[in-house]
Amino acid sequence: MSNRAPVFHAETLTKRFGTLRAVDDVTMAIDRGEIYGLVGPSGSGKTTLIRMLCGLAVPTVGAAELLGSSMPSERRVVEHRFGYMPQERAIYRDLSVAENLLFFGQIYGMLRSRIIERTRDLLDLMKLSDRAKQRTDKLSGGEKQRLSLACALLHEPEALLLDEPTIGLDPALRREFWDHFHELNDNGRTILLSTHYLNEAEWCDRVGLMQLGRLIAEGTPDALKAMASARSGQERPDMEEVFLILTREGVAGGVS
Repeated sequence: MSNRAPVFHAETLTKRFGTLRAVDDVTMAIDRGEIYGLVGPSGSGKTTLIRMLCGLAVPTVGAAELLGSSMPSERRVVEHRFGYMPQERAIYRDLSVAENLLFFGQIYGMLRSRIIERTRDLLDLMKLSDRAKQRTDKLSGGEKQRLSLACALLHEPEALLLDEPTIGLDPALRREFWDHFHELNDNGRTILLSTHYLNEAEWCDRVGLMQLGRLIAEGTPDALKAMASARSGQERPDMEEVFLILTREGVAGGVS
């Protein structure tokens, strides 16, 4: 794959559950080296879109690609190159912190020596070194989120899909997580994440606003603010105001 090709690509992507369109005709492309934020309330389609982009859900209509491979049919070709952190924590409560990382490392086919090395580094990074032998069900909510992120990073993926990674965290821990995201991005990772915290859109390179399964607008935070300002006459809207203005207007399209 060319380095100039999108890391994530959706073309008229639609997912129906009966009569419900969870994702409705979404087309988007996320370039290498970007932090792209999907922003919208619960039920807006963010999770379903992410699951289709990483091959865990089959589109009703349209096509999804990750790292140049069609999802879900070619998922195994690239599964070692991306990391996925689901909104519902995919960690095992009856295993210890270190055992969870060992388990995920074995799934990815890593050498045991490399798993041990990466576990040590990630526990240090996530401030979990003193919890290595602790059962996961004894961890706090924030510690479980840290472990979930560590599991997604274990195999050193080049692309990350993070579904509501900061949900339920206090503001200080949310800021800490974003420091990790920016450090990962500085080291070459492409990140697609979802959030319903509108202020987090400010920390993304580009943002896609979702409502009722549709991508109603996308662009840089500054470009979306300019669009909202032009449509409402309001000067310097914050991201919460941007979302309210653009969803009220029912905008569909992208800005640079």
